[in-house]
Amino acid sequence: MVTVEDVKNNPVIDSFIRKGNEYLGVMGFTEHGYRHLNLVSAIAYNILLGLGYPQRNAELAAIAGYLHDIGNVISRNEHGISGANLCFSILMDMGVPPDEVAVIISAIANHEESHGQPVNDVAAALIVADKSDVHRTRVRNPDFVTFDIHDRVNYAVEHAFLKVDSTRRVITMELSIDISICPVMEYFEIFLTRMVLCRRAANFLHCNFELIINGSKLL
Repeated sequence: MVTVEDVKNNPVIDSFIRKGNEYLGVMGFTEHGYRHLNLVSAIAYNILLGLGYPQRNAELAAIAGYLHDIGNVISRNEHGISGANLCFSILMDMGVPPDEVAVIISAIANHEESHGQPVNDVAAALIVADKSDVHRTRVRNPDFVTFDIHDRVNYAVEHAFLKVDSTRRVITMELSIDISICPVMEYFEIFLTRMVLCRRAANFLHCNFELIINGSKLL
């Protein structure tokens, strides 16, 4: 069976990921390279495994997590859809069974907050994992004076952790934000739709979703 390590070692995938992240950097977007993809992959895997889903489902979530932003090599716009289309032929050529390809590409196509839906457990885990990666290490703009709101919000986050409580069926996102850089309301200004999608994804996994910022429960 194809594993996430096999996917990471595929030269076509590696090239598309590197170039896509490079193109986003030219446009001023935050980091979407190896750091982000490896983290999302690991978190998605741990979500499903922690909630008692089959190990293979968790592995598919890890694969989807690593591949979810590959569509940026084509365009930032609708990158989930273009990424799913790219991955179809690559995964089929790698010998991934069609049913598993269907699960992976549906998750990739549904991870964006503009139109994403938790259509299966892999998609739900990917959504939560992707949206939980908010941190100052993702900011590539070296000039604080020219930060846009996305740069400020990410740079203000000093600590981010996703906790899965399988007994209580609760998924909790814990953030520590430097409010001298970004007020909490500014976080919600750009991330409210993401948090709503996370709650929907958690519900699909038969969990409640909680958001804790600076020790205060906000969702």
